Amino acid sequence: MIVHHSQFPHAVQRQLLDGLRLGQVPPKFLYDSDRQTQKWLAVHRAHSPSRTDAGVQSIYDRSFDESLGQAAGGSICLIGLGCGGGQKDTRYLAKLKSIGSTINYVPCDVSQAMTRVAREAAAAELPLERIHPLVCDLANAPDLDQVLDTIVSPETKRVFTFFGMIPNLEPDVVLPRLAELLLEGDQLLLSANLAPGVDYRSGVETVLPQYDNAETRDWLMMFLVELGVPATAGRLRFGIEEIDGLLRIVADFEFSESLELSIGDELCEFAAGRALRLFFSYRHTEKTLAMRLAKHSLAIAASQIDSSAEEGVFRVERV
Repeated sequence: MIVHHSQFPHAVQRQLLDGLRLGQVPPKFLYDSDRQTQKWLAVHRAHSPSRTDAGVQSIYDRSFDESLGQAAGGSICLIGLGCGGGQKDTRYLAKLKSIGSTINYVPCDVSQAMTRVAREAAAAELPLERIHPLVCDLANAPDLDQVLDTIVSPETKRVFTFFGMIPNLEPDVVLPRLAELLLEGDQLLLSANLAPGVDYRSGVETVLPQYDNAETRDWLMMFLVELGVPATAGRLRFGIEEIDGLLRIVADFEFSESLELSIGDELCEFAAGRALRLFFSYRHTEKTLAMRLAKHSLAIAASQIDSSAEEGVFRVERV
């Protein structure tokens, strides 16, 4: 396992402190510990359409099948950015094996626990010596391309996956990073949560229960409890907000009492009435996604959208 310096303890602690003082928890900290990982996997099993809806599962398979022609021949490295538990990547690995290529897999995540889960899942399809876990924070790793060069040989075809990540990262931060990583001949498969129906806001309101539920509340509160915040110190509130023309679902913890936390050797104070942003998730339409991608020299080459119009998988190219 390779651990990038963006995930060294001193860097992680500084990122956490800065986020808390700004009133917004960086998304990666919700997946940091083993217990948080297990809580997140419980949310995913209970509420992710890709796990609960066979129709959504099929759009991933169709996207994988469509991409195989682009990947055929020679050696291939599948690089799972934000791999999570690796379930989707493992399905893709099984299909890549069918075209007879030599395959390596780089499960990359901010969470060591997640990369271990992904490694175990992928071991059903590949020998362990061809699985190269990488613990890395994409948003804080401008040298990620150099790190990958130490793992992937120049003649290898590279296929990047970016599943479940677009909603939880700021588009103008992560999309330029993806564009920088893509070289000629690379593929990028990404998924996006979509707002169903013809009215954008109504569509987002329709999917709100996928977020405001017992499993998600349990997962988010686990972060606070492990941080040292008593569950009785406030309340968790979900809502919808608009940022630069995009709608996103948000979860804030509103403190009902003042609290002082020790983070390493520094203190972080929260006054009664203050809100801490724990979570956000952008919901797109295919049009809003295409516009955001184009802003950063990326374009949709192929798309698969499920019948409910709540999730899409897109093959993206740099232009």
